[in-house]
Amino acid sequence: MPSLQKATLGGGCFWCLDAVFRKIRGVVQVESGYCGGRTSDPTYEQICSGQTGHAEVVRVMFDADEISFAELLQIFFAIHDPTTLNRQGNDIGTQYRSVIFYHDELQRQQAEAAIAAAGALWDAPVVTELAALAPYYPAEDYHQDYFTQHPGQGYCAFVVAPKVVKARQLFAARWQN
Repeated sequence: MPSLQKATLGGGCFWCLDAVFRKIRGVVQVESGYCGGRTSDPTYEQICSGQTGHAEVVRVMFDADEISFAELLQIFFAIHDPTTLNRQGNDIGTQYRSVIFYHDELQRQQAEAAIAAAGALWDAPVVTELAALAPYYPAEDYHQDYFTQHPGQGYCAFVVAPKVVKARQLFAARWQN
């Protein structure tokens, strides 16, 4: 029986993280959602206003016997820029912040170590927020597995697809087709 655990990560638009983590061996499920804000059951439109305090995140269910939380964080730090505060590329606002919502003390410790290790990889300081898991709300159905459903859509073709290609190259041993 698998040892299922959850990770909740924000690194810009959730479509990017969702597209990559769905392809990682050991990941059982990925769900786009919202976490870390003040509004109960927020909508995408509310999140986009920047007024709710939520981040766009993915909730990753993974088999810890097959992939560790620390390995997920290596992938996380490779597919987004953790040095830009409240921004990923042209996506600007607190909803696009780099954040790890830890589920337990071990995840907190591993996240601290991963943030420190990521600092050695980037030329600027890592600004990834580390916070205890806050209430999480699934995003609307049309956001789930968005890249697979809309690969030719402009944002997917020019922003998401290059991140998927990069992740496939960097983590080929973990990639599943």
